[in-house]
Amino acid sequence: MANSKHAHLRYNILDYCFREKTFNFDQLLEYTNEKIADYYPGEGISVRTLREDIKLFKDRNGFDAPLSNMRRVYRYTDSNFSIASKPLLDYEQYLIEASQQLLERLEGNPKYDRLSEALIKFQDEENDQPDTRKILHYDQNEEYKGVKFLKPFYLAIKKKQVLEITYRGFDDSENKIFEFHPQVLKQYNRRWFVFGINNTKQNNKWSIPLDERLVEFKILEDKEYLVSDNDWDSYFRTMVGIVREPDDEIVNVVLRFHNGREKYFKTKPFHPDADSPIEKGQENLVFFDTIINKELVQQILSYGQDVEVMKPEELKVELRNQANKMYEFYKD
Repeated sequence: MANSKHAHLRYNILDYCFREKTFNFDQLLEYTNEKIADYYPGEGISVRTLREDIKLFKDRNGFDAPLSNMRRVYRYTDSNFSIASKPLLDYEQYLIEASQQLLERLEGNPKYDRLSEALIKFQDEENDQPDTRKILHYDQNEEYKGVKFLKPFYLAIKKKQVLEITYRGFDDSENKIFEFHPQVLKQYNRRWFVFGINNTKQNNKWSIPLDERLVEFKILEDKEYLVSDNDWDSYFRTMVGIVREPDDEIVNVVLRFHNGREKYFKTKPFHPDADSPIEKGQENLVFFDTIINKELVQQILSYGQDVEVMKPEELKVELRNQANKMYEFYKD
């Protein structure tokens, strides 16, 4: 078996090179060591380790990759191939199971709950035994392809990299290109968004959806990374969703639920700081401070006739307008 140190990082680097580059052996070794050093400064691999990795890629019991033996350069003969589409190797499955066992020792520590959930989902989807059935069925957006951008932007934030973004909105007639300094990632409604500084527009709270509107991005090596002084936790806690205009004001929202629906709201509130009065008889009231935006209105509308906006007046007017428009759709 190939050297296990940083093995999966090496495999991902090589997979990328075989698809996107045309390297000979020496170039492949140099590039791989450069990328390993990005994560582990001063570390790299030997000629022997790289030869073992290439052998694993070609081996039928390994990745069985379509690497030609007749060329002096290393490249897939099938440009659509990726090791990401291959089943786990035996020792990789062992590592997943060992990770699950480690998390069982840490059971009860909320810091690891999400990781444990992810491993369970992964194992359930990887289970291809003919005598077993899928156990987990969870809510997800099957058409969402933007998750492929998540890791590159996460690393760009960690490494403080400046990016050139090429973006095209649904209603745009041409691409827009701007300099972007990514700061944080946020998930909302099963989609990911990156927030940061649009230095071209001089806007320090710019958001980009990680979906097909993001045409491409590249790293600007000669640009100095700008660090935002925004308090992102407070920024997100005073809004529902993603959309926020610079002049939006924070207001106090009070909702009255009917038919016991406040119990459902409290199990999964759409605002993190939602609270209820302690006075008896007011248990169906909920209040929180937020801006008024489209996402807030949509969340309130999801409760239909079981919720009533008590304040502020501008939100009551907006819900009234929404109700009147819907009435026009369904009136005789």
